[in-house]
Amino acid sequence: MNYDCAIVGGGPAGLNAALVLGRARLNVALFDNSQPRNRVTHASHGFITRDGIEPVEFRRIAYEEVLSYPSVRHWQDEVTDIRRTDNGFSLRTASGEYVNARRLILAAGLKEVFPEIEGLSDFYGKSLFNCPFCDGWELREQPLVVVSDNPSVFHMVKMLLNWSQDLVVCSNGHDILTAEQRQQLASKGIRIVDTPVTEFSGKNGLLERVHFSDGTHIERSGGFITPTLLPKARFDEALNYQTAEDGGIITDPMGRTTAAGVYAAGDSAYVMPSQLIYAAASGSKAAVSVVADITEENWQLL
Repeated sequence: MNYDCAIVGGGPAGLNAALVLGRARLNVALFDNSQPRNRVTHASHGFITRDGIEPVEFRRIAYEEVLSYPSVRHWQDEVTDIRRTDNGFSLRTASGEYVNARRLILAAGLKEVFPEIEGLSDFYGKSLFNCPFCDGWELREQPLVVVSDNPSVFHMVKMLLNWSQDLVVCSNGHDILTAEQRQQLASKGIRIVDTPVTEFSGKNGLLERVHFSDGTHIERSGGFITPTLLPKARFDEALNYQTAEDGGIITDPMGRTTAAGVYAAGDSAYVMPSQLIYAAASGSKAAVSVVADITEENWQLL
């Protein structure tokens, strides 16, 4: 069967795209390897009517809605290769299956690469997070740590003052702040620690201490850490679409990439901000573009 559209990625962007396409009566092949980036967190926030929902429950509801449309088929598999054909695209999965589609939406999202700090995995998603808009409310008025080797940390710290005035910035041994930025932070009572972080410690996922390579530590009950974000799936060489410096796929306002017939949605396209509601909205826009483009193509063939 030749599908109207294949969607690579079953997060909020891919799922919302599948919902719109299914309701438009297009045949959809949805690929999802069931490894969502937010699976480690206890709850997702900022999505109206679903604020505080567990990620696994969000996915359950979304798939129940999407798969109620008979033209949407779901593969729990990873797409390993995509090639352009005379009629669109040929996708190969990790299990060796081939699927053909006229259009393609890339919505596989990003993967996080963290610094090697002992204990990080015990606290990430419970008391250490990466997005203030997603989890700042739960950490309000607490003594927080911000660990980052990225110059964007200065902007993050300014935002975090909306949730807590008790902040310590850890550069993890990297020179990421200018002299002026350091002066501004100090004027707000924000301490900066440049000594590398070696360990997070606490109990039951709740942070208590941040340890440094010189043997010192500070008491903190939560905080934020900025991972390096990389594309979870790269097909730019095969499909010849353009990417930005941050790795995001360049699109127009409606999700069309620079490669004909290829669309991108969610974190794959804009990288940040990484929120469910942004991703779902971009998936909807990309799907609308697919419907519009296929409609025009079919009209010309009549």
